[in-house]
Amino acid sequence: MSSANDCAVFVRERESHGLVRVAAVCPELKLGDVEANVALMVEAVRGVVLEQGARVVVLPELGLTGYTCGDLFYQKALLDAAMRGLSLVADATAGWPALVMVGLPWVVRDRLYNVAAVLAGGRVVGVVPKTFLPNTNEFYERRWFSPAGTVVDEMVSWDGEMVPFGTDLLFEVEDVAGLRVGVEICEDLWAVVPPSSAAALAGATVLVNLSASDEVLGKARYRRELVAQQSARCLAAYVYAGAGAGESSTDVVYPGHCLVAENGVVLAESERFGFGATAAVADVDLQWLGHDRLHATSFRDDETVAVFRTVKVCLGAVRGDGKLMREVAARPFVPGTKGDRRAVCEEIFAIQSTGLARRLMAARAKSAVIGLSGGLDSTLALLVMLKGLERAGLPRSMALAVTMPGFGTSGRTRSNAEKLAEALGVTLRTVPIGAAVKQHFADIGHPEGLHDVVFENAQARERTQVLMDLANQTGGLVVGTGDLSESALGWCTFNGDHMSMYHVNAGVPKTLVRYLIEWCAEELYAKEAGAVLFDIAATPISPELLPLDAEGGIEQKTEDVVGPYELHDFFLYHLVRHGSSRKKILFLARQAFAGTEHERVIERWLEVFLRRFATQQFKRSVMPDGPKVGSVALSPRGDWRMPSDWMGSVG
Repeated sequence: MSSANDCAVFVRERESHGLVRVAAVCPELKLGDVEANVALMVEAVRGVVLEQGARVVVLPELGLTGYTCGDLFYQKALLDAAMRGLSLVADATAGWPALVMVGLPWVVRDRLYNVAAVLAGGRVVGVVPKTFLPNTNEFYERRWFSPAGTVVDEMVSWDGEMVPFGTDLLFEVEDVAGLRVGVEICEDLWAVVPPSSAAALAGATVLVNLSASDEVLGKARYRRELVAQQSARCLAAYVYAGAGAGESSTDVVYPGHCLVAENGVVLAESERFGFGATAAVADVDLQWLGHDRLHATSFRDDETVAVFRTVKVCLGAVRGDGKLMREVAARPFVPGTKGDRRAVCEEIFAIQSTGLARRLMAARAKSAVIGLSGGLDSTLALLVMLKGLERAGLPRSMALAVTMPGFGTSGRTRSNAEKLAEALGVTLRTVPIGAAVKQHFADIGHPEGLHDVVFENAQARERTQVLMDLANQTGGLVVGTGDLSESALGWCTFNGDHMSMYHVNAGVPKTLVRYLIEWCAEELYAKEAGAVLFDIAATPISPELLPLDAEGGIEQKTEDVVGPYELHDFFLYHLVRHGSSRKKILFLARQAFAGTEHERVIERWLEVFLRRFATQQFKRSVMPDGPKVGSVALSPRGDWRMPSDWMGSVG
């Protein structure tokens, strides 16, 4: 961003799309020194609010005094100092546009509670006591504190005014759409039924935890998974701030572990065991969470919704740095780290091949017939088909690959089809379609030189007819090759390559098809067909339905016509998986593809995608069976039901 004004515009746009910045902060701590802790706390909060634009800031459990004060919690001097310290933090943050959660001990009716005080606009707007108090091994909180179940008063006095007190508080930020915060403290998360579950059912989209969890071997991983799982179970963001190394005393060590998770995914995580201030800061997507809650019947139908008191606050405008603090993957269907590659690819192959094996066995098929073009989709379908035969306990000799050269078939793709079949030991039949298509043109009175949609689709339908008849001839099934991206765009010939007896690639988008083939070239089929698979992966995508150029090269390149599949797969993921609007998809795409060749053409191809997606539903409504592979699928029998004659905008 070039100026403060540009940054402000970006922040407003970001929040308009439901992207809200949250922070888990672990300041440096001086155990028992409240005055010093106030200064350290305010400085740490200042950075994430005024410089980075956080709307929600979570600090550790009992952070004003320190968690390990022991019997010093009985001392009136420490308790009074904590209340004065809270007033100082409230005054210091008065003009800051954020909710700040501060941990301290709080006396009510001669009982001491471990609480989170929620600050906004220089005031304490609510106080939430801890529900579950650990009292085993190194923990003995019941020695000093009372659990939330003993609370009698719903309001408590602070600085001359009455403030809501209890575990039934929901903090709603009126000027940030969708931001509703539920609070719990440390052990609450580890309980059989965490209080945050009730808060989520009552409408909380961001759950926060002020914690003092000490570290032992293996606990960090468990804690991380616990936070992620609670965010997934509650369809919420979860912000966890753990006490740091300054808390370490006597027999225990505290790591300062801070986490931000969203619907099962850890977005940000701090380093552990540092003595200075640490933080985990991320932009959580409240619109995505709302979309998933609308979809989740188990969430909507839960009858255990508790009654919460809503505390409404306004925070005012926030400043920011003009950056998005979360990863927006340019290829959301493709695993981000190579370490996951084998496991992911093996899982996808298992899903695809098991579905096909089941169909082959149920149909008592004597053959599996596939059109092999030498392109990406038919190559992946063939590899899956071989795995399917293996899973079904059927011989590879049942596989029949058919190459059907036409007017646009290039030497490269035909050669690759032949090499691949030979390398894999698959029977290959060659059935040229040129003469049959020309006869068809003569029958319907279509000029051979008119290279229109009739010219192209006649070839696709002739190929499908050949495959279907060969399947009948051999007592088999036709295995389809079209992928998820083509279904989204309607980039298939109705009753042509659109049809098969089982569509193994129906749930696999184009970017993932290429990824799978490259993996097969490197690992699964490296010895048998590695070289030819790499060449197939590098071949331009084309239906090869138009005549070749003068040099025999491919004249018709799909991505020149419909646009880059990398962009279309991005659009598809965000439209279907998250229900994102056109404006939001455009916003996210500009983050994901910044500095790439796609950046300047995003808007153009987004319009093409949305138009084609809306108008091509009639093809998806009659698509053949095929296995669902990921969270995005377009089967009319499963994930996507849409009127074929939709006249509105899908974005």
